[in-house]
Amino acid sequence: MVRKIPLMLCALACIMVPASAEERRQLGAHVHGHGKLNIAIEDKTVSIELEAPGADIVGFEHEPATTEQTGALEKAKAKLDSGLYLFTPSAAAKCEQKSAKVTIEEEHGGEHEHHAEGGKQAGEEEEAGHHHSEFHAEYTFECAAPSQITSMTFDYFSAFPNSQELDVSLISPKGQSSYEVKRDKPSLDLSGIM
Repeated sequence: MVRKIPLMLCALACIMVPASAEERRQLGAHVHGHGKLNIAIEDKTVSIELEAPGADIVGFEHEPATTEQTGALEKAKAKLDSGLYLFTPSAAAKCEQKSAKVTIEEEHGGEHEHHAEGGKQAGEEEEAGHHHSEFHAEYTFECAAPSQITSMTFDYFSAFPNSQELDVSLISPKGQSSYEVKRDKPSLDLSGIM
């Protein structure tokens, strides 16, 4: 099945690639408490991409070493699957979540590795002090009245207490905008973006 990628998301990716390419090569460059959120709105589709340090989401950036940490990882993934709860557009827009994809990108001693479950691969050794992980989540919402997207609330901060702020890049039919959303003000005024 061929997956259609919205034009706005492609444009956002082209704009964001130079800025984020270095961070993807060096996960150590991320700042704990500080995530990135990209939003693209095209027609009735809202595409959202989240990047956040593992410490923000589960409180640690290493492989789960205990049953408690494994449970925290599973709970975090379940919370991240609920994108419409974490990032909620105005009710009048009548949006519903159509898809969610959550992955973890890990770095061990300078090499990147991708694990959907966060577990070690056979023969893999972890170098002490050189382990970083980032959570990546991608969402697609369909909105019956996208012109009514005048705000967005961020229950993301209450779901993940270690998260302090998100840098938000948004592309809509009226252009590109950048915002900063913080824990102490978990909402965004989007009046005039449509």
